[in-house]
Amino acid sequence: MKDRKLLMIPGPIEFTPEVLRAMGMATTSHMAPNFIEVFGQALERLRQVFLCPSGQPFVIAGSGTLAMDITAANLVERGDKALVVNTGYFSDRFAAILERYGATVTQVRAPAIGDAPALEEIEATLKTDSYKLMAVTHVDTSTAVGVDVKGLAALGRQYGALVVVDGVCAVAGEEMRQEEWGIDLALTASQKAIGVPPGLALVVAGPRAMDAFRQRKTAVSNYYADWTQWLPIMEGCESRQPRYFGTPPVNLIWALNVSLGQILDEGMEARFARHRRLSEAFKAAVTALGLRQVPVSPDKTATTMTAPYYPAGVDSKVLKHIEEAGVILAGGLHPAIKDRYFRIGHMGAVSASDILATVGAIETGLARAGYGFEAGVGLAAAQEVLRSA
Repeated sequence: MKDRKLLMIPGPIEFTPEVLRAMGMATTSHMAPNFIEVFGQALERLRQVFLCPSGQPFVIAGSGTLAMDITAANLVERGDKALVVNTGYFSDRFAAILERYGATVTQVRAPAIGDAPALEEIEATLKTDSYKLMAVTHVDTSTAVGVDVKGLAALGRQYGALVVVDGVCAVAGEEMRQEEWGIDLALTASQKAIGVPPGLALVVAGPRAMDAFRQRKTAVSNYYADWTQWLPIMEGCESRQPRYFGTPPVNLIWALNVSLGQILDEGMEARFARHRRLSEAFKAAVTALGLRQVPVSPDKTATTMTAPYYPAGVDSKVLKHIEEAGVILAGGLHPAIKDRYFRIGHMGAVSASDILATVGAIETGLARAGYGFEAGVGLAAAQEVLRSA
């Protein structure tokens, strides 16, 4: 469709035609053998995408926030101590959810917006108390800050805390090896790098997380989120035996299975490498255009998205110019700097041509906004990275 604009926000993302066709299929019964086969296969494929062969997947209708809520509801009991590694808006949200379920939360905050706490600071805090759980936001969508999940997971394990990773803007885009790195639970939502329209909360719980759930002394206080209800459903689907608790979003699960198949056909190593290459190309373009980014340094920067500040003399009106040039981007989200920056998602089925189209639209928008730069400098920088890959 000629008039269709390219969606390059940090979720929902662009979806493949095959995924969209699955969404448009005639809806089957949620007890039909062909649907149970698809659901079971999707659960098996989630383990492969999360790189967690011993994990227990949960696929539940809802958003990424529900995935966070499910995690807290099942792993936390009143009085438990939790540590939150805070890098932005969604770390704040995770802390609030944990507190809602009765946890006593300690937050180690980044020293500045766009930064992340040092591993040494996290370790010093872990030494001060016995924490049941440590929550980490792999990529905070409000700041485009990416953290050292592997290093943090090792620290959490060393000090006996369950390691929980909010991978909403990361899983299937950022490198994450759940089982190898000692991550006890990872979660995401369908509309990000997993590549499915919004509506699925996805959780993979490792053996230690499941043991903690089974050893609870009190009942889970959230009826809908309770793994006591959902575990028989997941186990039943994997054994191809239909069971009922709540009606699943049938078409979304068909689409999920299609997308997971595409992800695994690409291969996780190739997928990680592609996301790194495209991210490097886009960030090279942003730098060449003279735009600073919210993350304070390259080692604190996400692969799946980019968050540039507006240049001097330019404000959020430039996003309208960029949209008129054919690409939809997102405004700022972090309350402290909301009007000073914008956000671009480049994850999932994104291609080199999408990156170049987006850079071209940004150049057009900046020019219309009166920002002075050498025409084509961003495109040249991106192409240089893509050619050398």
